[in-house]
Amino acid sequence: MKKKIELIGAPVAFGQQKLGVDFGPDAIRYAGVVERLKRIGHEVIDSGNIALPRLDIERFQSDQSGLRNYEEILAYNEELRRRVSKSIEAGHFPVVLGGDHSLAIGSISAVSQYYQSLGVIWYDAHGDLNIPEESPSGNVHGMSLRVLAGEGNQQLVELGGFTPKVTPDRIVLIGMRDLDYGERAYIKKHHIKTYTMADVDALGIHQVIQESIAYLKDRTDGVHLSLDVDALDPHETPGTGTKVSGGLTYRESHFALELLQQSGLITSMDLVEVNPLLDQGNHTAEQAVALLGSFFGETLL
Repeated sequence: MKKKIELIGAPVAFGQQKLGVDFGPDAIRYAGVVERLKRIGHEVIDSGNIALPRLDIERFQSDQSGLRNYEEILAYNEELRRRVSKSIEAGHFPVVLGGDHSLAIGSISAVSQYYQSLGVIWYDAHGDLNIPEESPSGNVHGMSLRVLAGEGNQQLVELGGFTPKVTPDRIVLIGMRDLDYGERAYIKKHHIKTYTMADVDALGIHQVIQESIAYLKDRTDGVHLSLDVDALDPHETPGTGTKVSGGLTYRESHFALELLQQSGLITSMDLVEVNPLLDQGNHTAEQAVALLGSFFGETLL
């Protein structure tokens, strides 16, 4: 089914501490995302990037108490929420190009307004389920999913005027291999559907995705896919800031996205944490574009 895809660049870097992720959306464009999606047969609207406030390098790299760059993250996610809401109201399929994973607070806050029971697939090496008092770093990109589930900083939690944006019983985590102790306790307490890399090894990616689809199908009326390129092994996607060895392969990820596309469940998407300053010849952005191709129906024959 052909879609009207809207690409929204969100070059936010405030959620973590490495320069370069703010160049991610343009690296993905340079890798040919618009042309590739058009070749599949979709209409593509590139809305450009949401402007960043000036990045104070000295402050960005300095030690900060509490939530790092909190005011900038709050303001940016509010603007992103408005932009994604406009995309949905126009009947588009929004794809938010990051930027770090703190942007999911804004994107999913927007999407959740239009569904009674939104589901979220978090395709990532990390759970991003920390709260400020338990975070080892203060980096908001490691707290975004917990905020969306209704816990954490009050203003972030209440972005858009309602909370939660997603409940734990409608979350699926895929690719987990680096979880802090507080995140593990939260996952166990709320019985969040979680597939670690050990589960992927034991079951195979086909069964993992089929089980995820079956789990979400009858309890959601829309599903947002939030894909962090660090879900893949660093050999596959070297251009990202929080590398963890032993991740998903390029082929597994293509197959996963093909299956999700065939399910018809996914209604919106983030693609985050591409950092061309840490990359090799824009390889990670090229992989990201190829993954989008698979998700939007690209086939060999």
